[in-house]
Amino acid sequence: MTCRLYIEDELIPGSSIELPADQEHYLRSVMRLGAGDPVILFNGSGGEYHAVVKSLARGETTLAIESFSEVSREMACRIHIVQAACRSEKIDSILQKGTELGAASFHIMRSERTALKLDGIKLNRRMDRWQKIIIEAAEQSQRTIVPAITWHEKLSDTPAHGLCYTLHPATETSWANEKPNMLAADEITLAIGPEGGWSDRDIETLKASGFANLTFGPRIMRTETAAPALLAAIGSLIDS
Repeated sequence: MTCRLYIEDELIPGSSIELPADQEHYLRSVMRLGAGDPVILFNGSGGEYHAVVKSLARGETTLAIESFSEVSREMACRIHIVQAACRSEKIDSILQKGTELGAASFHIMRSERTALKLDGIKLNRRMDRWQKIIIEAAEQSQRTIVPAITWHEKLSDTPAHGLCYTLHPATETSWANEKPNMLAADEITLAIGPEGGWSDRDIETLKASGFANLTFGPRIMRTETAAPALLAAIGSLIDS
């Protein structure tokens, strides 16, 4: 499989770019590439750029961009994940698997039962880490966009795009009944509760923002399982 790299800058066929130290190390020491080897680049604005290694040396790695390919591997329906903040390693997993499965954006936010508290420098560092996880997952899964990630302090700030569902076991609205609506939707927002579940106040806040409760079978999933499971299920409907 050809190595893929996310480049934040503008990419122009016929031009050359120099790679930063971390990407240079990845190509040289991990992928063991050399001059003339192909590399696929993307910058999140759609499509892919085909490039070759011109030089690969410590402190000086240059790629020549040869052509652009108008390819997309994104879902026809944009799916946004609203995830109540939980333990950091669980969020890491949600972002990685969610990106691989096609999520368009992630919104991590505090809820009544959220224990994770982030602000200032600590929040900035965590956001940098989460962004890196998303980029690496997009590179690996051959995405042509990089999902956005946002931190919200208030549940009332929850974005509500398209069809909006709160995963909750106590409801008559079932996955089976909602599948036709999901198939016809351009956007879906899924709200996933923290490890202790949504509180009654949380549910009322989400309801006021336009979210309907949704049950996804008789079993209760862990918070880090729910978003990937729903993304995979919706993807199987849309991509089939």
